[in-house]
Amino acid sequence: MLIHVVDRGDTLWRIASRYNMSMDAIQQVNQLPNINQLLPGQALVIPSAGITHSVQAGETLWSIARNYGVSINAIVNANSITNPNLLYPGAILYIPPIIHIVQPDQNLWQIASLYGTTIGAILTENQLSNPNLIYAGTPLTIPRRKPIIEVNAYTYQKDEDAAATVNEIGRSLTFLSPFAYLIREDGSLEPFADESMLAAARDKNVIPMLAITNLSVTSTGTNLAHAVLSSSQIRETLLTNILQLMKEKGYKGLNIDFEYVQPGDRENYNQFLQLAVDRLHPQGYFVSTAVAPKTSGAQQGLLYTAHDYAAHGRIADFVVLMTYEWGWRGASPQAISPINQMRRVVEYALSVMPANKIYLGFQIYARDWKIPHIEGATAETFSPQEAVRRAAKYNAAILYDEVAQSPYFRYVDEQGQGHEVWFEDARSAQAKFKLVKQYKLRGISYWALGYPYPQNWALLNSNFEIQKNFTTEGL
Repeated sequence: MLIHVVDRGDTLWRIASRYNMSMDAIQQVNQLPNINQLLPGQALVIPSAGITHSVQAGETLWSIARNYGVSINAIVNANSITNPNLLYPGAILYIPPIIHIVQPDQNLWQIASLYGTTIGAILTENQLSNPNLIYAGTPLTIPRRKPIIEVNAYTYQKDEDAAATVNEIGRSLTFLSPFAYLIREDGSLEPFADESMLAAARDKNVIPMLAITNLSVTSTGTNLAHAVLSSSQIRETLLTNILQLMKEKGYKGLNIDFEYVQPGDRENYNQFLQLAVDRLHPQGYFVSTAVAPKTSGAQQGLLYTAHDYAAHGRIADFVVLMTYEWGWRGASPQAISPINQMRRVVEYALSVMPANKIYLGFQIYARDWKIPHIEGATAETFSPQEAVRRAAKYNAAILYDEVAQSPYFRYVDEQGQGHEVWFEDARSAQAKFKLVKQYKLRGISYWALGYPYPQNWALLNSNFEIQKNFTTEGL
């Protein structure tokens, strides 16, 4: 897929014509609030089989063509290159799709084997329903090989709403983590309704992961975590209740999200993780954790000290980096998930745990702050789709912070109040996917479902093959 950034004067018709694409196809993937009002700086996903490549120092057309499985002439023609020997670092090249012309007596199995792909992938790429109905001379677009990753999504939606979301985007998920079962001081768990979303997950072949936390809407849970983690008896009781709940409801693994843990409980937390693994692994369950976004082992504070990255990476089956909330709703306006900060967290995590245990956290919501920011004021949170609608309502040009790799805009409402909105778009999503690829991370974890963001799901499936099965063999 391609990403097009709207220029002044662009119309949907003009953009569709440029890419030889129907307006309906572009509208379907982007779910534009108003096809007649495109905003300067707005990023659109173009559902093309081609992709773009940013030229790196030392690359040649030969090496690029070989990497993507196309001919040099195909790249030269697609980009109207006059001198193939002059490539500049940073230049963006359009890489056309691989096209195969079906030969007489050739079947899809043979074609898939020729290109190292699958029959299903070719059927999906070409929107074919019957593998037997291909004919000599038919051009087929061959899907490129994509990294395989796992994808988790937390949700704190109401049960029926979460079920509807899973039914809509479940094909893009490996795990679903209803958020969350609140622990109690006696080791019991506070229940909530999750039956419908779990049923939807099973129907979409999504693995349910039990999330437990000490956080509530009224408390950071610091004292609660201490009461549980500092008592060997309560730790055992909690795990007994977790196992019982998992068996009753069909959860296949555990995600532990204890936050604002006292620094003095760091070792107690590590011991609890080891105990969880010792009790859950023999019964076929996996154990994961969620950790605050640290950039060094020396980072101190209530959010950070007790989260021992090295221990979590050693003990747990995988670890979710909560790489979001720099743009906290109670802070001054800024990017919620700036890529430069996310990179620092990932690089520290990689120094103490393997890449195949790391999930990159990805928030999928927008925030609107009143400006100038007043101490104690909180931002409004809504979906990236609502951010675009709001920008259109106030005819605001969308800007892009190249360092944070995040879009934003400003507007003045009917009462004369200034606002600054930071959100996610196709470019910011692609930047995060590039980070996952660069460091060969295990997966992505979304926080949280319930905020419509169609561009993300289209790009996610364009960049990766989503692992739909998880084995506990060897745990």
